[in-house]
Amino acid sequence: MKKLLLTFTTGFISLFSFAQNIDKIINAAEVERIEKILSADDMQGRKTFTPGIDKAADFIAGEFAKSKLKFFGNAKTYFQEFAMTKSKPVEIKGMIDNEALTADNIAVNTTAAEVNINSLKDFEVVIVKATDTFNKVIFPLFDLDKNVLILVDTAHARRFKSMQRFAGNAKFPSNASQVLVLTSNLNPSSFNLHIKNEQTIQKLKNVVGMIPGRSKKDEFVVFAGHYDHLGIGKPDKNQDSIYNGANDDAAGTTAVMMLAKYFSEAKNNERTLIFVAFTAEEIGGFGSRYFSKQMNAEKVMAMFNIEMIGTESKWGTNSAYITGYEKSDMGKILQSNLEGSKFHFEPDPYPKQNLFYRSDNATLAALGVPAHTISTSKMEEAPNNEPNYHKQSDEIGTLDMTNMAEIIKAIAISSKTIVSGKDTPARVEKVK
Repeated sequence: MKKLLLTFTTGFISLFSFAQNIDKIINAAEVERIEKILSADDMQGRKTFTPGIDKAADFIAGEFAKSKLKFFGNAKTYFQEFAMTKSKPVEIKGMIDNEALTADNIAVNTTAAEVNINSLKDFEVVIVKATDTFNKVIFPLFDLDKNVLILVDTAHARRFKSMQRFAGNAKFPSNASQVLVLTSNLNPSSFNLHIKNEQTIQKLKNVVGMIPGRSKKDEFVVFAGHYDHLGIGKPDKNQDSIYNGANDDAAGTTAVMMLAKYFSEAKNNERTLIFVAFTAEEIGGFGSRYFSKQMNAEKVMAMFNIEMIGTESKWGTNSAYITGYEKSDMGKILQSNLEGSKFHFEPDPYPKQNLFYRSDNATLAALGVPAHTISTSKMEEAPNNEPNYHKQSDEIGTLDMTNMAEIIKAIAISSKTIVSGKDTPARVEKVK
């Protein structure tokens, strides 16, 4: 009995001592150190397929190494590399009834070298009427692995132009093509189209490290954020051309690195912890989509996706919201573990923005994983939104380092029963 009591007492003192030391690991000075590096001008806005994002990846891998993380799976490095294909139309010929099809009224989402449609029977036809919500109709079609011809009413001309640029981005190789046509003729009698594409193979990489679980090695908890941003654009009114992305999402990536160090030193995780910095979130979430395909979703017990935590939430400091709060009991578990703390998590206050399916948690969530995004970003209409969102002004000087540190500590503490295996959040309903 004395031996058991001594063991318990020693363990309690050890846990209490480590809890006291959390401030030495997660603090405003360390937040600022990492943020300064990730959002510096020499990172060139961390745009995909640029030297800047490669430099950021090397820095993140270096921090993972300092925290003594293991490589993920059978990897020999912290880089999870994958290839994407970019197809650029170099020849477009065709007719929709008597109207010529050209680069002005065609957008194509494909990785094929050629696209040929000889009649309206060759592809499934979808019509986007003037009264339809453009994005709600289009984006689900891009996730289908089948050929679709999408006739878009000219009322959506502005959105169509944006879609032309988006559709031209690199993507995972697929035999399927989605062809969009901007036209006032939504009920054509004839259609033919030939597109010849120039193809380029482009490589990307997530940065992934792990801490093996002690007793539940095959049960995973994921901590994630995306490290890519928008790169360099036209100078703004202050002649600043670099999108530094300090909040979006150097803030989330900073949190992932600090949580990795915290749990590495704690050495008390029964479940295996995976820390990942995703690439290509800004161009379609390709990094998280690739990562999800490498996982057995049934073995992922929870995912903490951390997105834009550098500014105060609508409730002020010591608070953040959880997207999809009502879809599982994960939020309640986290808040329960914070009982007695000044910090509080809230349900997503912006349901109309559909944030649950707009970040890197979406792919695993669609597979049934309780995968939620933690954020403080104000996603309301102006003037109550984030003034620096997707602007060159998203720089380190706009962030609250002290509050960021408190959020990261809250994530570390609130996740303890999930990390230990004591609590398992309910599964999210799968997307069919």
